Amino acid sequence: MSLENYDKEIFDLTQLELKRQCDHLEMIASENFTYPEVMEVMGSILTNKYAEGYPLKRYYGGCEYVDGIEQIAIDRCRALFGCEYANVQPNSGSQANQGVYGALLNPGDKILGMDLSHGGHLTHGAKVSSSGKIYESFFYGVELDGRMNYERILDIAKIVKPKMIVCGASAYTREIDFKKFREIADEVGAILFADIAHIAGLVVAGEHNNPFPYCDVVSSTTHKTLRGPRGGIIMTNNEDYAKRINSSIFPGIQGGPLVHVIAGKAVGFKHNLSDEWKIYAKQVKANAKILGETLVRRGYDLVSGGTDNHLVLVSFLNKEFSGKDADIALGNAGITVNKNTVPGEIRSPFITSGIRIGSPALTARGMKESEFELIANRIADVLDDINNQSVQQKVKAELKELAHKFIIYDKAMF
Repeated sequence: MSLENYDKEIFDLTQLELKRQCDHLEMIASENFTYPEVMEVMGSILTNKYAEGYPLKRYYGGCEYVDGIEQIAIDRCRALFGCEYANVQPNSGSQANQGVYGALLNPGDKILGMDLSHGGHLTHGAKVSSSGKIYESFFYGVELDGRMNYERILDIAKIVKPKMIVCGASAYTREIDFKKFREIADEVGAILFADIAHIAGLVVAGEHNNPFPYCDVVSSTTHKTLRGPRGGIIMTNNEDYAKRINSSIFPGIQGGPLVHVIAGKAVGFKHNLSDEWKIYAKQVKANAKILGETLVRRGYDLVSGGTDNHLVLVSFLNKEFSGKDADIALGNAGITVNKNTVPGEIRSPFITSGIRIGSPALTARGMKESEFELIANRIADVLDDINNQSVQQKVKAELKELAHKFIIYDKAMF
């Protein structure tokens, strides 16, 4: 029996979400459109199989075929990032990070991560996260120009003397210098852990510095710039760390792995290893660049003045409206972004003084510089007259027409 016939409520809502994704312009930097074949394997019979443990070391019988699937995912992940060991079982990026901490730290150990309000992530020690409750967390940030000051980070590290330094960000627009972080970690005797969830797709294409060989351990999600299924991965070149990480994930914080998602990761990694992937990643950066340049020409301030990666941060510190206001207005115009804090923030995290805009999802739909220049101008049109609903509706109609020229999924698939 089909979903439509069995559960019309869920079917209808799924169809509405499909319509929203096709009609709107998804520009949240952490979102992307995965491949149909990834979704195909995620909806396969693999969802039925329990496989606690790791390939050839399972606690359940009947794992001979899923062993092969997980080993392919591991091998492709290692090839992608140029590392010796990979764990592909984390259900999310947050659980991947939790697994790293559990493997290499003891409760109460000091970690030094990027401040959430400066572009870091909840799992980098934020006090509301388990990473900030189990461990003693300290923070570095960016300067008012929106860039990291590595000398300042070293000064903080010397004072804190952390057991682990976390580098990586969820809202940082410039390239991260992992070599400098290695030097800082060596200076204070810290483990260096990189969370590259946002930039992994650029890293594997050679469009961003690779955290290897500088970092001791690296985590990522697989669904952001990598365009795979929602999930996490952990990588290292240290055999002892690898064993401890495996134990930390299972049985430490997870039970049976999601084999259907691991298969999706393997399929996604095959795409990431292709020559076409390099073209995509290069276009992601080019699109973000023209997006930022156009917004600057229209009179908007960008944190750090521009971008080296897949996203731009627009600051409204000199505007009367907030990031929340902009988020709502652009949403009404069919453009999905998210409100975000900015350096020098004067509003609460629920309101903010900025927005984060990313290029990966629309690049996946086939849009290039000309489309992104048009979209940037329409974003500026909405923000220039933020309370004008007629402008929002006019922009929405125009951009819906544009979106339909770049449909990524055929409704017949669903």
